[in-house]
Amino acid sequence: MADGILYLVATPIGNLEDITLRALRVLKEVDLVAAEDTRHSRKLFNHFGITTSLTSFFQHNEAAKGERIIELLRQGKSVALISDAGTPAISDPGYLLVCRCHEERLPVTAIPGPCAVVVALSLSGLPVARFAFDGFLPAKSGARREVFAGVANEYQRTVAYYEAPHRLLAALHDLRDVLGAERQIAIVRELTKIHEELFRGSADEALEHFGQSRVRGEIVLMIAPAMVKPPQETVREALRRLGADPDLSRRDIVKQVARQFGLSGSEVYKESLDMDDEMEGING
Repeated sequence: MADGILYLVATPIGNLEDITLRALRVLKEVDLVAAEDTRHSRKLFNHFGITTSLTSFFQHNEAAKGERIIELLRQGKSVALISDAGTPAISDPGYLLVCRCHEERLPVTAIPGPCAVVVALSLSGLPVARFAFDGFLPAKSGARREVFAGVANEYQRTVAYYEAPHRLLAALHDLRDVLGAERQIAIVRELTKIHEELFRGSADEALEHFGQSRVRGEIVLMIAPAMVKPPQETVREALRRLGADPDLSRRDIVKQVARQFGLSGSEVYKESLDMDDEMEGING
């Protein structure tokens, strides 16, 4: 008898229309659906006429319930895992079960769909060619400040976190204190819902904006990369400085200065030619 398959099924993070046709088919065809909160998932099932059996699968029963699911998979039963919203195992239950399936060489596949952090990053308007996701921010201020200190000198990546609405203002105070009032951030809440909101601006502006009324909804907080400090010297000053080293050829100097200022070698070489009197004596 072939083993059953564990399906990781992404479900809507707000708007129910965001569920995929494949997700609906799988949820109707599997033998069992393991849900983070069966009461919450029942609303989704009722909306789409899904009658598959539900069982609870959450943080505090994941290990024990996971072994029961492993046994069902060995018996050839198929099981779908869903969280309250978004993609299972991404800051939601599922990681331990997926690991156990891999250990037992049981097949696992994903039914892709909504993921709050990916949706938020795409909306943010922040640089996202490279990004990091660091899960939920710590609840205590000291631990939060340590997290923010870790991105103080992050110059290449936008970093995203989940945060609870009742802790957002405290988190923003910590962020401003550690990263400065002008650090650029983006915050989204209520993604795909009627009251969806995107804020973009400085840490100071965010505190003013969200301090006006009670914050509601799920939060994704994104911190833009730190601004790269401008060079403290000009191209000509760098050429003069390096030109004083008798062991460096003009080619070496041009290469170093081009790298320092993010310029092409030809631009820097032309500048060095314009300074021939000052660069006299440098090897070609």
